[in-house]
Amino acid sequence: MKITIDRDRCVGAGQCVRAADEVFDQDDEDGCVVLLVSRPSERLRAEVRDAERFCPSGAIEIHDA
Repeated sequence: MKITIDRDRCVGAGQCVRAADEVFDQDDEDGCVVLLVSRPSERLRAEVRDAERFCPSGAIEIHDA
C-alpha cells in the first residue's frame, strides 16, 4: 500500500487524522493534510482506507503496491 496526497485539493476537514492519526496530520499553518508515512504497515490498512473514504475533497489516494 502506498499513499499519495494532493494538498491543493485538501480542505483541512481533518477526517484523515481522525481515521488514521499514525499516518496523517494537519499543517499548523493552513490545516492541510500532512502525510507522515507514505507506506504504512498492513495493520493500518483499514484506518487508511477509512481516511480515503471519509476525505470530503478526495485529496487522498491509495495505490496497492
